[in-house]
Amino acid sequence: MAGGVRPARRRLSVDRRREELMAAALELFGRRDAEHVSIDDVASEAGASRALVYHYFGGKQELYVAALRSAAAQLEARLGPRGTGTPLDELAGGLTRYFDFVEEHAAGFAALLRGGPAHRGGEVGQVVDSVRHRLLRMIMKQMRVEEPGPALRVALRSWIASVETAGLDWLERRDIERPALERMLIGQLTALLGVAAGHDARVGELLDGLIRDQASRPADQERPGADG
Repeated sequence: MAGGVRPARRRLSVDRRREELMAAALELFGRRDAEHVSIDDVASEAGASRALVYHYFGGKQELYVAALRSAAAQLEARLGPRGTGTPLDELAGGLTRYFDFVEEHAAGFAALLRGGPAHRGGEVGQVVDSVRHRLLRMIMKQMRVEEPGPALRVALRSWIASVETAGLDWLERRDIERPALERMLIGQLTALLGVAAGHDARVGELLDGLIRDQASRPADQERPGADG
């Protein structure tokens, strides 16, 4: 805002003010550990007063949790199934939208994933665990699986962890093209399912069905989610 004039800020709704403060907090938490971010830092980043931050959030922990919940909600909104392709197409489309979020909201993504360890507080860990649980349920739904056995559950949770790590690595290095990384991760998923099939025949049947569905789709069918 030119000249330091902020009349528009004073006219913002309560929800909009909270959103701006949370966005500023995510930007800072994405760059530094939470322990090294103060309320004054957030106020300065948002162009607000320290008192205003305390007015909307009781303290740094409350702001931190609210900011992480905001990032989690934004990510989950991106990943809802579209139901217009084969299961593998749906997963690939969801992966593209996942990396769209990673690219567009780098600080929020980094803050969300780096905020999970239990020593940062049970409520913070619950936010990250909730995202992972919902991702697992979404993947199961796309694969048309009601309840996974142990081998499938471990394979899917391992893949989710790999996708998270790949997202952080890509943000840090960006030395691989996104489409290639996304294809690699889909290949990794099918490889994990292949390993799990050696421990549970039902996973083998699932994988065979996924491959059949993919092979039987029209050759010119556009992959859902490819355009973000």
